[in-house]
Amino acid sequence: MKKVFLDPGHGGSDPGAAANGLKEKNLTLAIARECEKVLKSEYEGVAVKMSRTGDTYPSLSARASAANSWGADLFVSVHINAGGGTGFESYIFNGSVSVKTKDYQNKIHAVIAAGDGMPDRGKKRANFQVLRQTRMPALLTENGFIDHKEDASKLKDAAYLRKLGRLHAEGIAKALGLKKKKSSGGSKNDGPFDQFKPEELPVAPNG
Repeated sequence: MKKVFLDPGHGGSDPGAAANGLKEKNLTLAIARECEKVLKSEYEGVAVKMSRTGDTYPSLSARASAANSWGADLFVSVHINAGGGTGFESYIFNGSVSVKTKDYQNKIHAVIAAGDGMPDRGKKRANFQVLRQTRMPALLTENGFIDHKEDASKLKDAAYLRKLGRLHAEGIAKALGLKKKKSSGGSKNDGPFDQFKPEELPVAPNG
């Protein structure tokens, strides 16, 4: 059984980046929840935990600690970028990392970059706390720029957020060598986000 720990960035009192009527904390939760759904419903031999399932703010150290305590095989933190760029990029820790960490980044990055319809900004390294404090291979994704008009227009589309969630799941499955369930027919597009207007992206109930 492979254990995947998903970390929707920000939450609660920390909205993350905000622009174009969007808040990062809502987008990251939507992407991570879809990723969880796809992994659980379509793949064998995988367990998934989330650092948060609603509009709460676990501290960065609490997120890493929860993944460490659970004994996760992979930690993936989902974020939305800001600061005047466009496109997708991924990060691993800029200190000492395992060969497996680099391999997982290569595989997950390739799947997402090939399918998200955004410019590929490349694979990067940084001293982010959740990457530094986790004891398993850890990756942080930056899925477009919330303050870039074209990226934001994509991120306002619930179907696009589901697509990003699925791409994360498919990348994770490829990295971990997960097998598809024989009965899997794919995730229907009737998820929890369809009843909301794009500018009112939902936040799951706390829990």
